[in-house]
Formats: sequence, C-alpha cells, structure tokens
Amino acid sequence: MEFRGFLYGFYERRLLSELAGGRIPKHIGVMVDGNRRWAKQFNAPTSQGHQAGADKIHEFLGWCQELGVNVVTLYMLSTDNMSRSSEELDLLMGIIANTLDRLDEDANISVHAMGAPELLPDYLAERLNKLTARTPVREKIHVNVAVGYGGRREIVDAVREMLHDAVAKGTDISVLADSLSVDDISRFLYTRGQPDPDLVIRTSGEQRLSGFLMWQSAYSEFYFCEALWPAFRKVDFLRALRDYAGRQRRFGT
Repeated sequence: MEFRGFLYGFYERRLLSELAGGRIPKHIGVMVDGNRRWAKQFNAPTSQGHQAGADKIHEFLGWCQELGVNVVTLYMLSTDNMSRSSEELDLLMGIIANTLDRLDEDANISVHAMGAPELLPDYLAERLNKLTARTPVREKIHVNVAVGYGGRREIVDAVREMLHDAVAKGTDISVLADSLSVDDISRFLYTRGQPDPDLVIRTSGEQRLSGFLMWQSAYSEFYFCEALWPAFRKVDFLRALRDYAGRQRRFGT
C-alpha cells in the first residue's frame, strides 16, 4: 500500500511538472456524475454516494485554486434529476444545502446560482440567494452552482428576459428580431459577464452533455473520464489538464 502511494505521488508530481508553465483553463465546467453507481459498487445507500460526491467537490475546488483556475461551474442537479424519488431528492437536497454551507465558510470563494429556484425547496433556494449575495473577502475562485438547471431552459429563460427587457425599453419586437445577434442572447444567460468554459469534464464514462452549458460550450474542449465522481483523483484531473494543454483550440476555423 505504501509503495502504491509512493508511485501515485511520483506520478502526480510528474504530471504537475509537465503542466508547469503550460496552458491552464481559466473556466472549467464539471459534470459530477456517478455518485449513485459509486455507492452501488460498495452496496452502500445512495445518500452515501451523494455525500462522497459532495466531499469530492470541496477537494476538487482546492485543486483548482492550487493550479490557478478562476471559474468553476458545477452541474449538481439537473431539471431531469427532479423526477427521481422524493426520498432520494430530499436526501440530495439536504446534502447540497450542507455543501453550500461549507462553501459559505470559505471567504475566498464567490458563488453564483444557476437554475430555476422555484423548483427547489424554500430552504435551499434561500441558501442559494444568501450565498450569491455574499461578497468574498479575497476572491480566489468563482463557483457557479447549477442546481435545478437545464440547458434548454436557460436559453428559453434568456430569450424570455431579453424580450421583457425590450418591451420595458419600448423597443419594437420586429426591430429586435431583425437585429438579433448571438451577443444579445448571451447577455441574458445565467453566466452573463463570465467567460465561456475552456474545458468541460464529465466523469463516469458517459460521453454526452445532458443539457449542460449548451450555449456556452460551443467552443469548449471536452474531456470524458471513466472514473466515477467520488473516485475522481487529482491525477485524473491533472490528466485532463494535460490533455487540454496539448490540444490546438480552433474557434470555428
């Protein structure tokens, strides 16, 4: 076991040295997938998998701060997940609430909520509002928390808000339709004012977006990892960064 730990540490240091002076993504989106399958592997209750996944989030954010990642978007609960059993959802909501409380304890983290708060229990929506309104002492990393989030819904919400804004300003809708641009819609997304993700990581071996940042990820790089989220190690993260650094990004050319 000690020898295995030694090899793991050696490999981690090697990956870090390969990344030294390299290109680190400024914004990373993460689909934290595989909590339930991880729990099933150990014949553990689903809630234990969700808790292990929540613990991994804090560990992951620490790695990001070490390496200079500025923004992280966490896909924690989709609108599709809302169809799960009420028992599992109640436990998951409680774990998410505790996760938010732990984020609140870090004065160097700023948090932005993404999603439909009306789909969430009042106590969770209130926690999100409180955390979003908090000003960090010294911001080291900005975290977008996607809870009750759906990519299609985000685009619909953005268009709806844009239209309401146009009406409030007395803009003729037909004029807006003729002049509509990509930037017009981007200004009303949940992530308005933020850079689009450079890298999107999905754990658990699944290779699809499942509605995550559909608009913002148009030119993102994608990295799919076989590890289930609670088992996602720092070396897995470093491999993703090494893979990203070795790619030649093309923005529509």
